[in-house]
Amino acid sequence: MATSHRNKACIIGAYEHPTRHAPHTTVARLHADVAMGAIQDAGIAKNDIDGYFCSGDAPGMGPTSLVEYLNLQTKYVDSTDVGGASYLNLVNHAVRAIQEGKCSVALVTLAGRPLSEGVATGLKPKVRSPNQPDYPWEQPYGMANVAGYAMCAMRHMHEYGTTQEQLAMIKVAASHHAHHNPNAKLRKILSVDDVLNSPVIADPLHRLDCCVITDGGGAVIVARPEIARSLNRPVVRIRGAGETVKHQSGGYIDLTYSGAAWSGAAAFEEAGVAPRDIQYASIYDSFTITVLMLLEDLGFCKKGEGGRYVQDGNLISGIGKLPFNTDGGGLCNNHPANRGGMTKIIEAVRQLRGEAHPAVQVPNCELALVQGIGGMLATRHGSSTLILERD
Repeated sequence: MATSHRNKACIIGAYEHPTRHAPHTTVARLHADVAMGAIQDAGIAKNDIDGYFCSGDAPGMGPTSLVEYLNLQTKYVDSTDVGGASYLNLVNHAVRAIQEGKCSVALVTLAGRPLSEGVATGLKPKVRSPNQPDYPWEQPYGMANVAGYAMCAMRHMHEYGTTQEQLAMIKVAASHHAHHNPNAKLRKILSVDDVLNSPVIADPLHRLDCCVITDGGGAVIVARPEIARSLNRPVVRIRGAGETVKHQSGGYIDLTYSGAAWSGAAAFEEAGVAPRDIQYASIYDSFTITVLMLLEDLGFCKKGEGGRYVQDGNLISGIGKLPFNTDGGGLCNNHPANRGGMTKIIEAVRQLRGEAHPAVQVPNCELALVQGIGGMLATRHGSSTLILERD
C-alpha cells in the first residue's frame, strides 16, 4: 500500500474572494487579495511563506511575475497547469515539497475575470495554437467545450438509460446549498422543471446544466504539521492524493468514464480509506454530467447507476447520504477563471473546520473528498483527487 500523506502537511489557511464580478480589478490584484485573505485566515505573516504555487490563470510568467508582485521570498515554486484540476495537483505537490524540506509554508492562488472579459459557458471553440498536436484533427471542426460534455452526456444516456431529469437533480441539489450562500452567483432554489425548461445549449444539456461564469478567485496555504498545530485554527490534514491525465488513447475512445477512475483510486489507496468513509464531497461541476460521471468513477456508486444515485436528493445536505458542494459549487456559486478546483478545496476545508453555513454543515465532519477535472471530459483532461481529514 502506498505511503499516506497523513501527518506530512496541513492546510492552515483558506480564502474565497467574495466578488463574482470585478470589471475594474486586475487579475494580479485578485491574486494578491486572495493571498492576503488566506494569510489572515491562517494567522501567519506574509514573510512566513517560502513556497509559491500557481497555474495557467496567473498573469505574466506565472510564479516569476506573481512572486515579485506579492513581494515573496521563496525557496520553491511550481506552475503546474492541468486546467481546473491544477489546484488539487498543486496542493499535492506542496505536500511533497514540504515533506522533502524544499519549503515549510506554501501559498497556492487562483484568480480570473472571465465574466468581465465576456466569456460564455463554453459556447465557442477554444482558440488553439497550430503547434498543438491535436490542432489539425480537431480545430477545423470547431468543437465547443459544452459540446464535448454533451457528447459524454448523450453517450451515458445511451449506455445506461440516464435521463435529463436525473442530471437536472444535480443542479437542484446545488441550488439548495447556494440558497444559503450570500456570495453565490445563483441563489434561487431550482426545480427539475426549471432546469429542463431552460434553453438547450448542446443537446441534451440545458443552460442550467452549465456552471455559472464568475470573476474572483481563492487561495489556500499548506504548511508543516508542527506549524499548523502552533496556530489557533482547526487542523486539516492532507491524507491522500492522486493525479492523472486521461486522453484518447490513440483512438480507443471511451466517453463513459473520466480520469477520476484512476486518480480517485490512487487517493483512496494512499489515504487508506474507502468511498463509504467519506462524509462530504467537493465534486467538480462544470456541467451536471461531470458530477454524475465523477461520482461513479470515484466509487460512490457503480458505473451506470449515477442517475439513480442522484435522483432522490442524495447530494443534498441534511437529506442525502453524500452532501456535495455545500457552497453551491460551480453550478450555482462560483467558477472563477473557469477553473473550479480551488473553490472545491476551500469548501471542503470549511466543512472539516465546522465553518460551513449551519444549514448545510455536515455534523461532525471528519473526512472529505475533493475532486477536480481540467480540460475537456470528451477528449483530454487532468484529474486530481484529494482526501482531507480533520485533526
